[in-house]
Amino acid sequence: MREKVEKAIEKVRPMLQADGGDVELIDVTSEGVVKLKLQGSCGCCPMSQITLKTAIEKIIKQEVPEIKEVIAI
Repeated sequence: MREKVEKAIEKVRPMLQADGGDVELIDVTSEGVVKLKLQGSCGCCPMSQITLKTAIEKIIKQEVPEIKEVIAI
């Protein structure tokens, strides 16, 4: 499942990098929770939680339906 999540993240990564940010996959739990670390400008952006839920989580869930939630750590 981790490999599927990594492939989904690759679809989002160019958008984040265009704004000076990035994302690192930390863990995919057996309960279907993806743990990410937002980096660069995404790490300190006040809109990062909106980006996380409306863009990153949406695409990951579309690509990997087993995922229940995406969180930033």
